[in-house]
Amino acid sequence: MPDDRINKQERKSGMTPRVQGMSKSNETDVFVLLTDVIPSAIMEVRYYSAFNFVGSRIDGYEQPVILVTREAAEALKTAAETLEKQGYGIKVFDAYRPQRAVDHFMRWSLDEGDTRMKAFFYPDEDKRFLIPKGYIAPRSGHSRGSTVDLTLFDMKTGRDVDMGGCFDYFGVRSHPDHTEDLNESQIAGRKLLRSAMLDAGFRPLETEWWHFTLANEPYPDTYFDFPVAWPLKHS
Repeated sequence: MPDDRINKQERKSGMTPRVQGMSKSNETDVFVLLTDVIPSAIMEVRYYSAFNFVGSRIDGYEQPVILVTREAAEALKTAAETLEKQGYGIKVFDAYRPQRAVDHFMRWSLDEGDTRMKAFFYPDEDKRFLIPKGYIAPRSGHSRGSTVDLTLFDMKTGRDVDMGGCFDYFGVRSHPDHTEDLNESQIAGRKLLRSAMLDAGFRPLETEWWHFTLANEPYPDTYFDFPVAWPLKHS
């Protein structure tokens, strides 16, 4: 479930979302490098690597950095500070995602022969139905710049918290309220992350325990398409 479906307001109104690159004016007031705001955050940029559901680096990920709107970064800092007091850091897998990356996902989903990562990310799903089931979509909230995918990192053990399922796993096990076959510790980890993010002003996604969008996102109708790199590029 790496992508959001187009939100209800857009579907209802028939509005066409705007897709644009990055203008040269005031760009650093719009998007920031997350580690500039939260130096303690751990970055594991999955789409820059080959360890993702596609199995190769995704279009538009030119550097292993996390970009996000300034507003979302500040809200995430609040969540990170809350979690730090309880002994946890945050590990971020993705935030801003260019439209060209979403287009890459769409092309991949139509290639039925490419199932090299099936065993890791969608063992119980037929690739032909990833689009109909909403796992892959032509638009992602990530491209609006205020959505983040993350997990908890236990500062005491030096390991990721066991959430009972991996990032980008396609299936009901990824639902935040899924409890079947999860132990108390895994359920508690999901609840702790969710609580901190909601208190900081984010809203969750009902199908992904790791996915949160700033409730008052600054660009709700704009889908950006500049590459993931720092300093920002104008392409």
